[in-house]
Amino acid sequence: MTDADLGDFDPLDTDEDSGESETATDSSETARVDDSLEADADVNDFETTTLEPRGSDTGIGTICVSQGLRVATDSDETNLRAYVTADNRSSIRLGSYVLASYPDGERLFCQIAGLEYAQQYHTDDATEIHARRAMRGNGFDPDAEADYKFVAELEPIAVLYSDDGELKRRMTDRVPKPQTVISQATDTEEIKTGLKMPEDGVFLGHLSVGGEKVRTNTSPPTIDYRLKDDYEAGDPLVFRHTLIAGGTGSGKTHGAKNILRQYLADERRYPMADGRTVNPAVVQFDPQDEYAQMHDDNPDLDGEFARRLEREGIAYGGHEETTAFVPKVGTSSYAAGHHRAEQVEFTIPFSMCRERPWLVSGGSLNDNQYGALTYLISRFFKQYGAGGSYREFKSFLDDPALREELDESGRVHEATYDAVRRRVFGFDDVFDQDARPITELIDSFVAPGQLSVVPTYHINDSRATEAVVLALSSLLIDQKLSNDPDFDRIKETPLILGMDEAHNFLTDADSVQARKVIQKFTEAAKQGRKERLGLFLITQDPQDIDDAVFKQINTTVVLNLGDEDAIKSVNIPSDLESKVPYMEKGQMVVYSPDNSEPVELIGLSKCLTRHGRD
Repeated sequence: MTDADLGDFDPLDTDEDSGESETATDSSETARVDDSLEADADVNDFETTTLEPRGSDTGIGTICVSQGLRVATDSDETNLRAYVTADNRSSIRLGSYVLASYPDGERLFCQIAGLEYAQQYHTDDATEIHARRAMRGNGFDPDAEADYKFVAELEPIAVLYSDDGELKRRMTDRVPKPQTVISQATDTEEIKTGLKMPEDGVFLGHLSVGGEKVRTNTSPPTIDYRLKDDYEAGDPLVFRHTLIAGGTGSGKTHGAKNILRQYLADERRYPMADGRTVNPAVVQFDPQDEYAQMHDDNPDLDGEFARRLEREGIAYGGHEETTAFVPKVGTSSYAAGHHRAEQVEFTIPFSMCRERPWLVSGGSLNDNQYGALTYLISRFFKQYGAGGSYREFKSFLDDPALREELDESGRVHEATYDAVRRRVFGFDDVFDQDARPITELIDSFVAPGQLSVVPTYHINDSRATEAVVLALSSLLIDQKLSNDPDFDRIKETPLILGMDEAHNFLTDADSVQARKVIQKFTEAAKQGRKERLGLFLITQDPQDIDDAVFKQINTTVVLNLGDEDAIKSVNIPSDLESKVPYMEKGQMVVYSPDNSEPVELIGLSKCLTRHGRD
């Protein structure tokens, strides 16, 4: 044969050490392969006989028992597989939802957990002839696929049944019959019931599989995913706390804004103990200065997109009742050319440290030092009154007579006194600045239906930022949980406390101050449902949030995360966990056991309010 006869194949190399007989044998073998290929090309096709059954197909395949058919309480012991017919193979995806009917009309709702080609005949396709025939072809040969079985592994989720005309679900308790037809789930009610998704509530996104929205035969063709937001089936999930976790560029701020916009809708109201129904107040701590933009409309939100939002009952547009409460810290200045929200400057009064001594500690204190600080703070306010300032407190600690008195009495050792003094100095730019104290602005800071944003991007000192955020959040939590609050407005208003970069404030640490903060937020999380207080935490490092707080989170929204420790920490099912590093911007996994089965969603492609800077 000539080189041209081999097409893209190179001629066989000769080995100088080999004999002519070996070379001849190799050439002969190659010639036989090529002759076989040419003979196959020359042979006339046999006339085929149609073996298709009469009628039209329904569904995508049937339940098969060739490798067993079993459902069990232990999912690892469940063996449920389906043969997928040739025409349907290209449309099937991992994670797709399917139905198998029982003879009495009940249906088994399943998810495709595995796909495989299995050998149909006892043949060997790992041969030179098969490989070179495929390599010389012009692409995939559809006829070759018929030599294999296409089998889908099914994971049963629930049994759907009708109760007085209402579609309901129960745990899987029946095995389907062999040869039962399976079909793709295309009815919104069946899918929502199968996944235990509520019909109404706060919109998060649209149900998806593998990054593509699930399509149905209804209008709209997409399936909206919502969080329960009433008291008919327990407490609204907003008061059972939410965590949004995602890496840089994953769309977590975009998604957080869209969710918060739903809580700020005019119709969003919650009943209070006195019988009133009240719009929630939202206080959002904002380290990147992005949330005050929620005051403004998104100029990229066109008319057709807006009409679609209206049809699906999704609140959109700038929220006029948005105010930026700007902390006055030293000489720092706040520039706000990227939004039109009202700005109100405030300061943290040192009087807030009377009940929160840890606010004025600039470093880690051990238990002995914290006890000394608590005593000194208490003694200071007894001497100077409730209006005592930070500057006066520094002068108070500079008194050598006080240091000597406490050391001689054994109340505070001089070394401990000096350690406390060093740590409480350095807050001159934080407390008692030239602005109104936040305690005088409570009625405007916490108001029904209002978004109060606290930007900290303009503060260059991380210690000052921490003091501001913890001072305000602890004030709100203390008043919410108190039986004798100083500010009735906080107590009597449903409150959503949003905290971006939450890992910076709620991290696991050994210092007394950190334990006090974690204790406060844990208590808030435990009592939130009773007091109408919801934590809305946003982070790119979920593994750094203390477990005591994390365990109280009911709804976890996970966008793209690349860090393995971060992915493990969010505690989502393993099948969804494996998707997280590959998710595109806006794709998310929602794990909310009291709301639905774990699902994959796609958020809205456009922000419902202004987002991003020009």
